Amino acid sequence: MRRNYILTFLFIMPGVLLLSRCGNYSFTGASIPPEAETVTISYFENKAPLVNPGLSQMLTNELKDRFQSQTSLRLEDYGGDLNFQGEIVDYSVRPVAIQGDDRAAMNRLTISVNVTFQNRLDEAMNYQTTFSKYEEYGSDQSLGSVEDQLTQQIVEYLVEDIYNKAVVNW
Repeated sequence: MRRNYILTFLFIMPGVLLLSRCGNYSFTGASIPPEAETVTISYFENKAPLVNPGLSQMLTNELKDRFQSQTSLRLEDYGGDLNFQGEIVDYSVRPVAIQGDDRAAMNRLTISVNVTFQNRLDEAMNYQTTFSKYEEYGSDQSLGSVEDQLTQQIVEYLVEDIYNKAVVNW
């Protein structure tokens, strides 16, 4: 019995030591340089032609919440080791799935965000990218009746993409 414990220890220990040497690893998938301590997330201004008044605040807060809940980084107003800036450039509704009578069976709400990410500790990780996500809803529904739910879902997708491109190195 004791021999089994020793063998198990010998097989597991090298893996544990290897993980501890791989920088700032977390089981959420984030791979952040160990010397990184702070993150700055600037307000995402809404420059889309069609403006949802709460979208800027929602996106900014969701990105901050993601970093606070999934990393040990401190939020700073400026000068963080990791920096995010951006703007909302598209918020639009377009018909999709056109039926035989030239009516749309579905509508698509799309949100696009330009993001500039700067990693002061590893410039190779810097990026400037436009992220775009959408959700569809039936043409029998008004945008007003589904807008809050769809916007929240799209923002979650966008935050996931922004976060993953910055700190998840799979």
